[in-house]
Amino acid sequence: MPAPRVLIVDDDPWILRMVSTLLEKRGYSIATACDGEDGLMRADQLRPDLIITDVMMPKLDGWALVRALRSRPELALVPVIFLTALGGEEDRIRGFRLGADDYLPKPFRFEELDLRVANALKKSKQTQAKADEVRNAAVEPPPMPGVSPKKPAGIHGTLEQLGLSSLMVMIEMERKSGILRLEKLGVTGRIFCREGRVIAARLDGDRAPPNARKGAESVYHMLTWADGRFDFSAVDVDMEDEVKSTTTHLLMEGARLIDEGKR
Repeated sequence: MPAPRVLIVDDDPWILRMVSTLLEKRGYSIATACDGEDGLMRADQLRPDLIITDVMMPKLDGWALVRALRSRPELALVPVIFLTALGGEEDRIRGFRLGADDYLPKPFRFEELDLRVANALKKSKQTQAKADEVRNAAVEPPPMPGVSPKKPAGIHGTLEQLGLSSLMVMIEMERKSGILRLEKLGVTGRIFCREGRVIAARLDGDRAPPNARKGAESVYHMLTWADGRFDFSAVDVDMEDEVKSTTTHLLMEGARLIDEGKR
């Protein structure tokens, strides 16, 4: 089995050397980048299994790097660990909302970084297993006359296992049609997809925001959910396209709104 590929992105050469040396001794295959722009290019080229990145960098900071990664189907599931001097609680929350998998403030202990890397890679395998379930979900054919319809094919899980952004990317990549249903604290959300595109969305429940009960606004609100449950039923969806937007645009706009603290 090939060694996991880890991309380290930092504008501090000393940090790059130190972290690279530590992880190479643990048997990982290491690549480095000196800023966020270079990191995004390297990620496109290498398709790493894990990215460790600083936040405050020239050209493209860590926040923008994670937004870009999460909007690209081929990189959306790659786990990201922020390794940064920004150790405040608001910075941590901001990182997790943008889709980071872990957040380790500088200065850090080698032992802790080692454990965080191992845990991120383990969780990534679990996430990929759920993603494979989405990939393999098939649309049930219409029932034959006189035959009871089967329960629609689908999957279920928690948003801790597979976040909404990752689910949307997988549905788009596999051109799935179906209904993605999410539940959190008495609010139920439904996202209707046809051949991979989000065409409609709804939020129901007393706690659902009045301005986010329909359309893209519903999707943006659900993208803020870090926990909850989901199930995806692969069925034919015959509805008018109310959203009229690509998955990439929805994810980028959702990340922008979260980043600005509007939701």
